Amino acid sequence: MSAPLTGKVALVAGATRGAGRGIAVELGAAGATVYVTGRSTRARRSEYDRPETIEETAELVTAAGGHGIAVPADHLDPERVRAVVDRIDREQGRLDVLVNDIWGGELLFDWDAPVWEHDLDKGLRLLRLAVETHAITSHHALPLLLRRPGGLVVEVTDGTADYNRDHYRVSFFYDLAKTAVLRMGFALGRELGPRGATAVALTPGWMRSEIMLDHFGVTEDTWRDALAKVPHFAISETPRYVGRAVAALAADPGVSRFNGRSLSSGGLAQEYGFTDLDGSRPDAWRYVVEVQDPGKPADVTGYR
Repeated sequence: MSAPLTGKVALVAGATRGAGRGIAVELGAAGATVYVTGRSTRARRSEYDRPETIEETAELVTAAGGHGIAVPADHLDPERVRAVVDRIDREQGRLDVLVNDIWGGELLFDWDAPVWEHDLDKGLRLLRLAVETHAITSHHALPLLLRRPGGLVVEVTDGTADYNRDHYRVSFFYDLAKTAVLRMGFALGRELGPRGATAVALTPGWMRSEIMLDHFGVTEDTWRDALAKVPHFAISETPRYVGRAVAALAADPGVSRFNGRSLSSGGLAQEYGFTDLDGSRPDAWRYVVEVQDPGKPADVTGYR
């Protein structure tokens, strides 16, 4: 099997579950050594109180063909993040890929609640978890990443720049957080490009994360049972799909052509030819614009 990232070192910040886990596993499948961080460990759960742990993610990375290393970290703690990067430097002497996937906001936002009605403490906590963590991690990790040319930074968000520019996303705090991360990809592109590295913002589509599957009362094997209540869920994708997008970017010697841009898993599948685990290529954001938002009946023909 091809392992184009053999010898490469990645840090996936926020890899306990969801997109972070999918990205870490696919980087491992491409041969990378992957440091996975998060707050949920076998010894202690975060406020999510869910069963997924960073140790489990690291084991999945190794099982996929890479080398997974779990490091507990709260990315709101600058000294803890510094310690993570120092460990990577000490053990590997390099960092080739940084994925900022820290989020932690599922329990903190209200749908369609205006800012004056939204719980202020939860909203501000969401911004800290979704934005401040990314800034702290980049601050400490980028000097190591820039030590060698060709590094890649991926800012994971929800929605493309084009879509989020014209659409209100859930609520004031959610909208602000996801748009800020898009802008981080652009700003880091300006700062890293002249120094030999590349930064992008990347969004999955409607992702079948562990939390989403639980919300609909289905599993990855039975996810289509949810279509009876939520027909547009037919366009959904596994977390491994966005993982394959990151792995493709990391293995591309011409990745700098995307510097500063907003990308999607579906768009990159068309670019690189990878598929989701079922062999399909869901293009969720095109589907949302052309089918879901106009109120058309759910029909993924031509979109996956």
